[in-house]
Amino acid sequence: MTDQDQRLTLTTAESMAEIAPEAWNALAGPDNPFPSHAFLHALETSGSVSERTGWLPRHLLLSTADGRLIGAVPLYLKAHSWGEYVFDQAWARAYEQAGGAYYPKLQAAVPFTPVPGPRLLAGNGPDAPAIRRTLAEGLAAVAGSLDVSGVHVTFLAPEDVAPLAMAGFMARHDVQFHWHNRGYGSFDDFLAALSARKRKMIRKEREKVRDSGLVFRALSGADITPAAWDAFHRFYRATVDRKWGEAYLTRSFFDRLGETMADRVVLIMAYDGDRPVAGALNLVGKDTLYGRNWGAVVDLPFLHFETCYYQAMEVAIDRGLARVEAGAQGGHKLLRGYEPVTTRSAHWLADPRLAHAVKDFLDRERAAVDAEAEALGEHLPFRRDQTSAE
Repeated sequence: MTDQDQRLTLTTAESMAEIAPEAWNALAGPDNPFPSHAFLHALETSGSVSERTGWLPRHLLLSTADGRLIGAVPLYLKAHSWGEYVFDQAWARAYEQAGGAYYPKLQAAVPFTPVPGPRLLAGNGPDAPAIRRTLAEGLAAVAGSLDVSGVHVTFLAPEDVAPLAMAGFMARHDVQFHWHNRGYGSFDDFLAALSARKRKMIRKEREKVRDSGLVFRALSGADITPAAWDAFHRFYRATVDRKWGEAYLTRSFFDRLGETMADRVVLIMAYDGDRPVAGALNLVGKDTLYGRNWGAVVDLPFLHFETCYYQAMEVAIDRGLARVEAGAQGGHKLLRGYEPVTTRSAHWLADPRLAHAVKDFLDRERAAVDAEAEALGEHLPFRRDQTSAE
């Protein structure tokens, strides 16, 4: 960076409304919908991200001397560890038993969204690597100024890994399951790539759902009516209630999503006649369909697999998308053609004693997770003459 560029200022913003959408989006890029200004703003304006849910925005902004925004991080002050999908509650308990205060902490993430993507937002210009390094160092500085126990950056893009490591962040690995479209012209082409036993299993699962009489439609853009959002919100609440979770996403969040990002939404809905009975919310990126939330008000065998996985594959094939990312956890996805992929997070802790203990744990955990991912890769359902993704 030039001498002039080095005269930079780090500040924090307490809402996306304080930040110009075009400036933020120029840094976040168009490929992944979740770090976009519209998505993060929808979370805030709908009350999904708020004091009520324990996510307080403290977005990190890096500006030049003339006020031009050149870097940013979606950042939140938190007093709990819910809604993150990278679990550190055991660290919190151990530290508090030793007399420390683990909360509040800072979380650099897209709330309630276990989707890998950029966190150190720097655009794609020649100065982007240097800006990411500055943002990584700035996160630790902001943690000191806010007197928090640490900073946790979750579901990183590959370009974020090195600058965070250089700034002293500790690496953590986990495994998700993503489906890869290898140029399939149809769902039957995908099935043909599977072993006979797995191909038969999936066909039977889909037949069970078809025999129920349900009809599926993939809605996008203006086809997503307020009535469709009403139905999907009911499904979402029903699923959360069954799992004893907390419904972070408010009804108005879905309205806001429909108003500002409908063309990037694929809402897969299942109908029993004219009555919607199940649905899955997906967002579209440059080359990926991202599955997010789902729900149903009926209990049918394999309905979850059909709505969330098989219908998503068909959308990806129809649109020529390279991948379907179906969210966190779920080893059952492996049997249905979703392959293990390593996801990454990075953690900085202010207390050197806690940091030493966590580093020792993470060193051992990473080795175990990487071994697990490799082992899972040996049990893919494809025929032996098919090539799996790395």
